Amino acid sequence: MDLIIKNGTIVTDSETYEADIGIEDGRIALIGKDLAGADEVIDARGKYVMPAGLDVHVHLQLPFCGTVSSDDFVTGTKAAAAGGVTTIVDYAIQSKGNSVTEAVRARRGEADGKVCVDYSLHGGITDWNEQTRNELKKLIDDGIVSYKMFMIYRSEGWMATDSMLYQALLETKEHGGTIMVHAESVDVLDYLLDKYHNEEDMKKYGAYCHVLSRPNFIEEEAIQRAIKWAEESGGRLYVVHMSTGGGADLIKEAKKRGVNVFAETCPQYLLLEDDLFKGENGHLYGTCPQIKKKEDIDRLWHGLAVGDVDTLATDTCTFDTKQKAMWNGDFTKIPFGMPGSELMMPLVYTYGVREGKITLNQFVRYLCTNPAKIFGMYPAKGSLQVGTDADILIFDPDQKVTVDYRNMETNCDWSPYQGWELTGYPHITLLRGKVIAREGSFVGHVGGGKFIRRKKAIN
Repeated sequence: MDLIIKNGTIVTDSETYEADIGIEDGRIALIGKDLAGADEVIDARGKYVMPAGLDVHVHLQLPFCGTVSSDDFVTGTKAAAAGGVTTIVDYAIQSKGNSVTEAVRARRGEADGKVCVDYSLHGGITDWNEQTRNELKKLIDDGIVSYKMFMIYRSEGWMATDSMLYQALLETKEHGGTIMVHAESVDVLDYLLDKYHNEEDMKKYGAYCHVLSRPNFIEEEAIQRAIKWAEESGGRLYVVHMSTGGGADLIKEAKKRGVNVFAETCPQYLLLEDDLFKGENGHLYGTCPQIKKKEDIDRLWHGLAVGDVDTLATDTCTFDTKQKAMWNGDFTKIPFGMPGSELMMPLVYTYGVREGKITLNQFVRYLCTNPAKIFGMYPAKGSLQVGTDADILIFDPDQKVTVDYRNMETNCDWSPYQGWELTGYPHITLLRGKVIAREGSFVGHVGGGKFIRRKKAIN
């Protein structure tokens, strides 16, 4: 064998046990006790050996608000590797008058040869017509099995009407695809944005206008509506970046009725409260949807504990302080997004597992196994099984780290978690049997990642 990982505690979504892992030609060759006969041995004594993480919601080098997000496919995937993540899924968003196929081709042209971890792409549907409908089957056959649609962004030309969403759910159901939705209620949202977009309120409330213009019902009503279209069409629905407790309640009830719906939340919605917008640098925390209140945080953690929420991802979209300053006091011009992939796993471990909100096996389930299953990458990704990719995270549950953006791989000059104390941190990250990160630093080579063609949905 090429490599043996010895003396560690193996953790999967359902089991925790002591064993060694033998790796050959980039795949797991053996799992057992007292393995021997390898070119290299890593001693994982006192550490967890688990599937490496998947971040199935990232936006690297994304043009937005007149700038481009500061983490590109190189720095963003270096950051992911340092954080224990070996697979990301970005977006190829269709532009008006062009095809989704063209968007995928262009996005791959930006990423191939640059990514430091494996990656795939979600399609983004903004122009629903017969051409778009007709290209979905071939795209799904080619491994682009999930498609995001936006229930907002009307002025940007991205918005999907209810009819478009319903038709896309019907079409993807026929071919084994999944429709993802950014769920916010556009008509009332646009009214509230206009209401607070005035000099008096923006001077009085500052970045907190972002909160005032997006009350919880903006997300909840849209989730309810998307669920109804999934229920009536029989399609497969995935709600991205769910931020509200009421949204979790709606997902729970829909699952009870047998609706084929999945929900994702993000670390920022589990850890940050919207009072941050009242601070001097509140605009830095602008995301879409925004961080909410403690009762939402508590409900989302409970949703993970009981299975109402299915996955954790980050919605990484990194803007540095200069880019964020472009808002210049106008909350509607904040570049939305924060860095996320690099700290996702240690944050969720420290404030989820160590505080008893979720179990260690659930940690693996929501960060590794479920994302791989839902998006057609399991068992090659998100599992530890003989024959699968040796994408492995050796995680030190006792390592203490103080968050400091200056010590991180992300191309960002601030962190929403600056100064936070973490206990539990990625020790070694392996991509297909090769060490690509140690102790929070990328040690692999640029371009070492590959594109993943994903499998169709079974249900």
